[in-house]
Parts: sequence; C-alpha cells; structure tokens
Amino acid sequence: MSPLTLRFDNSFARDLPDFAVPWQPAQAPEPSLVFVNRALGGELGIPEASWQHPDAAAWWSGRVLPEGAQPVAQAYAGHQFGGFSPQLGDGRALLIGEVINTLGQRRDLAFKGSGRTPFSRGGDGKAAVGPMLREAVMGEAMHALGIPTTRALAVAATGESIFREQALPGAVLTRVASSHLRVGTFQYFAARNEHERVRQLADYAIARHDPDLLQADNHYLKLLQRVSDRQARLIAQWMGVGFIHGVMNTDNMTISGETIDYGPCAFMEAFDPRATFSSIDRQGRYAYGNQPGIARWNLARLAETLLPHIHSDSDQAVQQATDVIERFAPAFQAAWLSTFRAKLGLAAPTGETADNAASTDAADTALIEALLALLHTQTVDFTLGFRRLADALERPAAWLDLFAEPEAAKAWLGQWRARLSPQPGDTSATAARLRQVNPLVIPRNHLVEEALEAASQDARLEPFETLLAAVRHPFADNAEDGPFADPAPRDVAERHRTFCGT
Repeated sequence: MSPLTLRFDNSFARDLPDFAVPWQPAQAPEPSLVFVNRALGGELGIPEASWQHPDAAAWWSGRVLPEGAQPVAQAYAGHQFGGFSPQLGDGRALLIGEVINTLGQRRDLAFKGSGRTPFSRGGDGKAAVGPMLREAVMGEAMHALGIPTTRALAVAATGESIFREQALPGAVLTRVASSHLRVGTFQYFAARNEHERVRQLADYAIARHDPDLLQADNHYLKLLQRVSDRQARLIAQWMGVGFIHGVMNTDNMTISGETIDYGPCAFMEAFDPRATFSSIDRQGRYAYGNQPGIARWNLARLAETLLPHIHSDSDQAVQQATDVIERFAPAFQAAWLSTFRAKLGLAAPTGETADNAASTDAADTALIEALLALLHTQTVDFTLGFRRLADALERPAAWLDLFAEPEAAKAWLGQWRARLSPQPGDTSATAARLRQVNPLVIPRNHLVEEALEAASQDARLEPFETLLAAVRHPFADNAEDGPFADPAPRDVAERHRTFCGT
C-alpha cells in the first residue's frame, strides 16, 4: 500500500459508473521524476517531503497508486478538424481520481501516457518526455499569465523507449484540472441517442461547476450559457497573449473553461491573424484569428446534445439554444475589448449614456484594430509590440524602433496618447499598469524546442528548468537582458511547426 495519502473523493467514478471503464496504468519499468510542481502539490495537500520519498517516481508513473485512487478511462467523442469521431475517449489517459485540495476545491488527477485503454484505437497509449514537458511549461506559463488552464503536477520518465518517427524516452504526465468534462463527453452519449445519460452528465456538470443553477428554471439552457460565457472569456485571453491552441476539436473544449491539451500549440511571434503552427492543420482551420469562430462552432455542437433537455418542443429547444449561441459573438467581443483595453491602459467608460458608451467602445475598438494592423503589415513581434508601449510613454523610440517604417506607428502613438490623456494618474503609474498586463516573457517557440530536445535527446534538464523559471514570471522587468524576451530569428520563426506528440 502506498504511504502517499490524499483526500480522494471520486465523484465521477461513483456517480457516473457507466461513463468510463475501470482500468489500470501500465507498469513503468524504471520510473524517475523529471519534473515536479511543488507549489501545485502543496495546494493539493501533498507534503513537500513526499517528493523525496523512494517511491515518489513510482507514484507518479502509475507503478504504485496512491491510496484512494480509482482509475478510469473516460468515454468521449469529438469533432476533429470538423469530422465527427463517435468514439475517442481516454486512449492514453486515465482519470486517477478527484482530490479535495487545501481550499476545499475538487480537482481531477489524471495520467497521460500511462498505456493502452479500451479507447486506444490501435495506439500504444504511451507518451514521450518532450511532449509531456511541453504540457508542463505551457500550462505553467498560462497559469502565470492568469489564464484558466489545466496544469502539470509531475512528469515521470518511464525508463522505456516509445517509437514515433524515432525511439524516444517514455514519460507519464500527471495533469490537474477542475474536471475533464468536455463537449465531446456530451457528444459521445448524444450520438448514441442515450439522452438520459446526457441528462445525467449535465446534472453532474452543473453540480460540479455551476451548483447555483441546480434550482434554476431550465438549468440545462443556463448550463449552455455558462459554458459559452466561460469560453468567450477564455478565447479572449488567448487572443490577448497571442496563444494559438492548434487543435480546437470538441474533445479539447472543457465545460469548466480551462485550457486543455498542449499538443501542437504555440505563442505567436510576428503578428499575423492567419498564423498557425500545427503540422496537422494544413488548412488553417485553427489559426489565431479563427479561434473565436471555432469556439462558437464547438458550442453549437454542445447545444445539439442538450436540445432534448432544453424544451420538450424541438422547435422551441432549437430557438432557445440558438439564442444562446448567437450571444457568444457579442460576449466574446466584450471580453476581447476588455482584454485589449487593459493592454493599452484604456479605462472602460463609466457613468456615460448608452450611446456615449457605445461610441467609446467603437473608437477604442478602432484604435486596437489599427495597432494590430500595424503589427501585421510591419511583421512586428506581438509580445514586444504591446510590452514596449509602457516605455513609449516616455521614450517613444523604444517602441518605434520595432517598426521598419515608423511614421504610421508614430501617428498611431499620438492617437493613443490622446485617448490616455484625460484619464487620472501620471505617466509612471500608467506605465506600471501596462507592465502588469503585457508580458515580457512568453514560452518562445525556439526556446521551448531547444529545451525539449535537450531533455529528450541528451537527458539535460537545465534548459527546461531555466525556461520554466522564466515563464513563471512573465511580467518581470529583469528578464529584459536575458534571452527569454527576444524573438526568434525570422527565418527560424517562419519554419516553426508543432506536433501533437501522439
């Protein structure tokens, strides 16, 4: 029996036994820890000393499960690049159980890369060190940026080789999430016309994520609205940092509103709304600028699964669900405007008439879009294009130097400063505020690849650990002189491609 004790309360396995398959992880032959998230472990009630225990690698590779764990492979379906797959499921993952953390919050613990399951679809169910460390660094970067995300608790090398295009060192990731409920989880049962199970799943999702809706009228419709609102805010936050998910299939959209699955993802460098890095997204379906529309499309698929429970009259159900989906675009636009206003230091209108507020919204939107157009036409780095605005308040050249043709940028700068001038606070206060919302450090793609290659090919973790320390402090000024604030050389950035790691 494992001496690691956690506050397990496995509600999914207990309350929805027909929604998953009990399963056990594969036995890692020679596990060793290559990454541990001590701060996250502390939130989960994991004693610091336990990471030094002789069995620590065994616990987080699946070789020895913590007492109270109840591993199951969850069932889900999904639209992948627009095509529907009626059965996907946890092909190389296991929900180990749910832990009540030190704040009384329920958190899923799940393995990724722990071997075949009944949903593996011919795959080996394994994962490699590189892609699992990508999950760790990307999740920690997003968390530090204040964006809802799943996070890595640990990565354990398994001591075996897995085979993709070449032999790679195997690994198991332990992922922490508010839940692993996905749009695709609902689709799995709806595709089988198992509407009662869809209702059970919706009741469970409401109890877990929106318990205030339990007594509300038409709470299934309101669940759809809540999920839509969470996704509108999430995608706006992605857009605000130049993040491109890369594989926004319906099985990768969570009901909780957390970012999940850091496979072929990337942070954009030179701004381009058509930017995409995934090697499998050949048509640009999930390009940066398409993400809001794809989120709306995915939500429409969720709505379809809930129709029988929204209203007994099918026409009424369709109309009510459609009303929710049509509200996504203005909700996203409001979240996007709020995100980019903060990035420009612009105060939202207060105490104005509706007409005046709408006029200010339109003017601010035009100002933001004009800046984005400048960044695009002059291929300016997205992150630095916003970060250096703080410097531009006192030293315009610090920002204008980013532009090959600075005259148009100089004109925009004048418009921006005119918009700021009536706001309270001096220049230094505005600059400080801008530096708190515009990161200097993101996981630059070339640095991520260099760190993962060192870890995977040479078993050198120092580059990964150094990068991880940097992205955990994205707003720090002292990174200015280091390598983490610099874009990749343009030819390197243009060639960059990401892979899902399966």
